[in-house]
Amino acid sequence: MSPDPWTWIAAFLTLMIFSFLYKDNPFYKFAEHLFVGVANGYYIALYWHNSLKPNLFEQLAAGNFLYIIPLLLGLMYFARFIPKVSWLVRIPIGFMIGWGAGISIPAYFQAFVLKQLEGTIVIPQNFTSPLSGVWAVISLIGVVCTLIYFYFSKEHKGLLKPTARLGIFFIMIGFGASFGYTVMARVSLLIGRIQFLLGPWLGLIK
Repeated sequence: MSPDPWTWIAAFLTLMIFSFLYKDNPFYKFAEHLFVGVANGYYIALYWHNSLKPNLFEQLAAGNFLYIIPLLLGLMYFARFIPKVSWLVRIPIGFMIGWGAGISIPAYFQAFVLKQLEGTIVIPQNFTSPLSGVWAVISLIGVVCTLIYFYFSKEHKGLLKPTARLGIFFIMIGFGASFGYTVMARVSLLIGRIQFLLGPWLGLIK
């Protein structure tokens, strides 16, 4: 067993979290609240040293008074706690939504629309090998069928009906792959904790 006290603390906190598998209890709540508190403290310090201090206060100290504008926008968020001027919080929220939309929409369109169209187009370069050619055709069929499934301007009759049904299969395959990836990631975290308990803490495995 490990003689390191920090390893013991980490092991007990891990077991406290695992105790929720039995039922909700004070040990789990203590570990949960401790995790939330430590995480908040860590990220506050991280944002201060990596964002606020170098990008705002040091800039103001250097005489770049244009940074007063983001400072005021940030302070307006605290107006939410003052009922008489709580409406001021709408200004930074509106600014952030507008700025975020302006930044994210072109990037999203480029990454998820144009790239998707580019990957869907069947060109001779996609048929450098039989397998790549098959996948190119499958991708094309999947995209077309999925788009037809979400085409509600016309009732799904005739050719549209089987095409839309095939689109459902592609959608379910996508959801299944996404869910499987999520489960795999969570299981890998569980395996990591079990390896920690049996390895560095108890020394049963190496």
